[in-house]
Amino acid sequence: MNIKKILIEKANAAMLAAGIPEGSNPAVTQSTRPQFGDYQINGAMGAAKALKTNPRELAQKIIDNLDVSDIATQTEIAGPGFINIHLKPEFLSASLEAANNDAKLGVSEHQPAKKVVVDYSSPNLAKEMHVGHLRSTIIGDAVVRALEFRGDTVVRQNHMGDWGTQFGMLIAHLEDLLNQGVDLENVALADLESFYRDAKKRFDDEEGFADKARNYVVKLQSGDAHCKKLWQMFIDTSVKHSEEVYQKLNVTLSRDDIMAESAYNDRLASVIELLKSKGIAVEDQGAQVVFLDELANKDGEPSVFIVQKSGGGFLYSTTDLAACDYRSNELDVDRILIFVDARQGLHFNQVEITARKAGFLKDKTTYEPSLFGTMMGDDGKPFKTRTGGTVKLADLLEEAVSRAADKIADRTADLSEQERSEIARKVGIGAVKYADLSKHRTSDYIFNWDSMLSFEGATAPYLQYAYTRVSGIFRKAGVERTSLAGSINIVEPQEKTLALKLLQLEEVLDLMISEATPHVLCGYLYELASLYMTFYEACPILKDDVATDVRESRLVLCNLVANTLRTGLDLLGIEVMEQM
Repeated sequence: MNIKKILIEKANAAMLAAGIPEGSNPAVTQSTRPQFGDYQINGAMGAAKALKTNPRELAQKIIDNLDVSDIATQTEIAGPGFINIHLKPEFLSASLEAANNDAKLGVSEHQPAKKVVVDYSSPNLAKEMHVGHLRSTIIGDAVVRALEFRGDTVVRQNHMGDWGTQFGMLIAHLEDLLNQGVDLENVALADLESFYRDAKKRFDDEEGFADKARNYVVKLQSGDAHCKKLWQMFIDTSVKHSEEVYQKLNVTLSRDDIMAESAYNDRLASVIELLKSKGIAVEDQGAQVVFLDELANKDGEPSVFIVQKSGGGFLYSTTDLAACDYRSNELDVDRILIFVDARQGLHFNQVEITARKAGFLKDKTTYEPSLFGTMMGDDGKPFKTRTGGTVKLADLLEEAVSRAADKIADRTADLSEQERSEIARKVGIGAVKYADLSKHRTSDYIFNWDSMLSFEGATAPYLQYAYTRVSGIFRKAGVERTSLAGSINIVEPQEKTLALKLLQLEEVLDLMISEATPHVLCGYLYELASLYMTFYEACPILKDDVATDVRESRLVLCNLVANTLRTGLDLLGIEVMEQM
């Protein structure tokens, strides 16, 4: 259920009946104060300005035609033309009861469902995953989970970097190591950073090695069986490193989701030929270039988009255009979401403009590069090790679990070592993910262990603990949550405030999905947990003097809170525990 959507539909109908032109914005919002109702319709002011009439009089006409008797007790005009909507407690109760009995908590599925490609994570297989891959991986995965929860068909695509000139260097180095009898998985690729560094040193310093590496690039790209076998050995072992990180991070990517750069290799020549045949790409200094007037600078000079190098080599631009063609024309998707660093914004603007001119993107397919900011250290610079090196993502996650174990040692004294270890894992990984996901996708943020592992404020540990507190009520009550059902009576103001928040889950997910912004779900869950604490203090549940029907009503409300917290955190890829 999406109350805001229901009110928008009713407001649109009322505005049309009041003589307001179709397409006018009803401007439905949640009220910020109880005295202003639960929701507001604020579109009368904008419509009155366009029609050059009195906004309060227009607001009254809207109310006269507004059919909300099934969900609201009262409508009223406030200020210059705000329309306040006071929802019926009976409507809230019935909606909550339906949500409590529904596996998806009353969240409906998209009608019609959309087919969406989500391109995320995309590590370079020549190196181990580092902190720079964290945001793409977990933001993308949260959006994927939300899309599927709402009933959309999602095609995960991990556009791994497994192609290009560096792989000639790497497979030449790998071949020499194998000839020396070095074990591939346990030695040669145990540390991808060292492997890459050693190969690069040989490329720069060792006579003849660079020529061999360049020759292997040509052979690899032309399909040479020996080079492709070495390349595949390298790729398989590198992918295992990535899979281990995904498992630690609790993200849903698997080997089956890999659609790497190499997958488009056979399409690249035809991409260039089509661009040339349509006059979109022209030769310039031996290279094939697309000049984009749409992105011209202040002097009127078009943006330069190179799609093929002067030597005939292909680029990221070529691969991304081929990916557009495959996703839009072959997979026939409605949306393409790509989670990439903000510094790549211009590149993807160039890709979309070129792809639409060439027909690689259908009109119906939206192309949505979802840019994200940078994880920063305390010095305000991109997060690095103390020595200035790149922080490996696997090492960061191990440290998170270790720090979490220290943090919760005193809180879990009555649990077994195995239980404490499992809690530390969930808290540590959850803390890293929530700290990132709770920031607006486009923002840079400061990485800070103390704040993210705190049990106070907007953190994963706070929300995980809030969930365990709700679960604890049922243990004290001796009630099984799995079979808990019953009526809910909204009487106290704290109950109503909590009820309204519970019924806004679908509204929040719609916003998160449309704008690819998991921080809105993070904020919602924190607000829900905080409102629950207020409700718990004001509305006794297990005290002896609480009437049986009141107790049962509040337990059902608690059950829905717990299920909403668990479901919301799961959509973020964060695990909960029954005790901590």
